[in-house]
Amino acid sequence: MTESLKVWWFKLTSHAWLGPLAIIFTYLVIAKIVDLTFKKVLRRLVKQTSFSTDDELLQFFHWPVVLNVVLLGPLHTIYEINPGGRIEFIATNFIKSIIVLIWMITAFRLVRWITKRKSYFAERFGHLGADMLILLKNVAYVIIFLTGTLVLLSLWQINITPLLASAGIVGVAVALAARETLANFFGGISLFLDRTYKVGDYIILDSGERGEVVDVGIRSTRIRTRDDIIITIPNSIMANSKIINESAPEPRFRLRLPVGVAYGSDLEKVEKVLLDLVKDAPHVEKFPEPRIRYRNFGDSSIDLELLCWVDDPRHKGPATHALIKRIHERFAEEGIIIPFPQRDVHLYPAEKADDQN
Repeated sequence: MTESLKVWWFKLTSHAWLGPLAIIFTYLVIAKIVDLTFKKVLRRLVKQTSFSTDDELLQFFHWPVVLNVVLLGPLHTIYEINPGGRIEFIATNFIKSIIVLIWMITAFRLVRWITKRKSYFAERFGHLGADMLILLKNVAYVIIFLTGTLVLLSLWQINITPLLASAGIVGVAVALAARETLANFFGGISLFLDRTYKVGDYIILDSGERGEVVDVGIRSTRIRTRDDIIITIPNSIMANSKIINESAPEPRFRLRLPVGVAYGSDLEKVEKVLLDLVKDAPHVEKFPEPRIRYRNFGDSSIDLELLCWVDDPRHKGPATHALIKRIHERFAEEGIIIPFPQRDVHLYPAEKADDQN
């Protein structure tokens, strides 16, 4: 049966006009099978998943794949007929060009669909993520267009060597003229990929400035200090600087408050009083629990640290302010002395001073 089908197919495809029709009809049947596979099988599978991304991707690739199979029919027919010469060259390259254009359009639509998720990237990566997404969209458009154009030119056997040489010269000139801009651009990309910080984070630069990140753009980063001063730093500098992010990995901030008590103090009582007054202090987290750590014997006091977590780095100042007031008041109530350096000055009578000399 198989051999007879092969013979029948060979005779059919060898016919002058029935052969080409049979090949085209066969590819149309295959295209319909692919279409039904997308509609009945793949669509049913993706509906079983908990996210909608695969459904949308399936819609993007459904008709391009079906049209691709349909166009393979006349392309195969031309190869079977083999007219040769200029006719075959134009016919085959015309169909191939249509296939290339279909996939270029699909790629453009896919990039546009990704950029519509701007809010998702902005939520996860801040303003830099949204800006970078727009920039990458434009870069992707250029890459798709140039790649498709080069493929089409190569199909039609158009010499692209002069175009590539010209593009190289222009690229070198642009790179030299805008090297600082490019450095900031790639610095922004590295910050985006590393996720060093995002809008709202409190950071400390290696130069000592501390503030809240208010904007992260393609060219520069802006931070607002506690004095409400905006500092703008190029991304190329930020990408090569030591940055302390006080808001990462957790938004809370550990506060270390040094305290000194007199040598005669009851240390158990000191510890109990401090832990009691910090319980309901503003902006102080209940977990992890505050703790006391005695550090050393100072010149005039036993030095310790009150360690607690503040809910946000921007509340470091107000929390410190409130805790110092509470400690001063409670220590006064409990009779706990906060010592200060003292110096004894000895005065001698004039006659005795002369004797000393």
